[in-house]
Amino acid sequence: MDWRETANRIQPLSREWLETAWNRLDDLTKPKRSLGLLEEMAARYTAIREETSPCITGKAVYVFAGDHGVVAEDVSAYPQEVTTHMVRNFLAGGAGINVLARAAGADVHVVDIGMAQGLPDAPGLIQRSVRRGTGNLLRESAMTLEDAETAIGVGVEMAHAARVHGVSVVATGDMGIGNTTPSSALFASLLPAAAEDVTGRGTGLDDAGLAHKIDVVTRALEHHDIKADDPIGALAAVGGLEMAAICGLCLGGAALRLAVVVDGFISSAGALAAMRFNPAVTDYLFFSHCSVEKGHRVFFENEGLRPILDLDLRLGEGTGAALAMHILEDSVRIYNEMATFADAGIQPGA
Repeated sequence: MDWRETANRIQPLSREWLETAWNRLDDLTKPKRSLGLLEEMAARYTAIREETSPCITGKAVYVFAGDHGVVAEDVSAYPQEVTTHMVRNFLAGGAGINVLARAAGADVHVVDIGMAQGLPDAPGLIQRSVRRGTGNLLRESAMTLEDAETAIGVGVEMAHAARVHGVSVVATGDMGIGNTTPSSALFASLLPAAAEDVTGRGTGLDDAGLAHKIDVVTRALEHHDIKADDPIGALAAVGGLEMAAICGLCLGGAALRLAVVVDGFISSAGALAAMRFNPAVTDYLFFSHCSVEKGHRVFFENEGLRPILDLDLRLGEGTGAALAMHILEDSVRIYNEMATFADAGIQPGA
């Protein structure tokens, strides 16, 4: 997939479609704008789909799994092998994302984008490994520019596959022990921000572990000297394969007029890279929740964005996105099913 062409195709949402959506929302039997963010979501979804009676035709969660060489620096409370074990759990249907996706009526697709240990073919597993884990970002580039571009292309490919199967809402998910470290480095590079402001405890580091992790991110940023306006360089130097693929899913989804529900901290790092490639992609992104990771709130404040939920989540996998899918669907139902004042024979203000 030519991801650069895809990124360049993305256009801001039509003002005419947004006006059409808001005109209907303002005519529904309620005080004007009284459903707050729910109405804004409905308006954006209507403009994304460019349909007078928009509907959600299908939902899918793409969980991109990859491993990280930086775990050699003791930045995670869990060993790298847990990535493989958790992917097996996803495929067996026993993980948090499986439970929440079933409740949301969403299919779960697990994409091996760069696990250190590959798995045999299995239902629900998509084999797209770019390389068997990234390099140690403190000592070397996490990947080559070609690796990063290939991973972005996989994300674009998944968006195309979703549309072919009638999906109108895709969600991002991730799995990869150690991936909060490259995510923090990406946020620090692309916002930009100081390492200590965007680096959190991840899987549960103690104070000493957190201080060490901040030091690793700080030294990695000094080593690579990344420019804030170079998202592909940042992904290659300090990112992860799953973040690059999430970036591609955001770009591909926006280009194909799909709504993209972004999960938490790791997914937002990939989404930020997509936003730096083409700011118009932001119109198509629904940020599901604010993670416990402190850098996530810094990201939202810096970009002027508002997450849908704030539930102290930090699991990843796409769990927050699966929850937010319910709310997005509720917003679309309000838009389509709630009576207007004319329908109800009510004169507003009478």
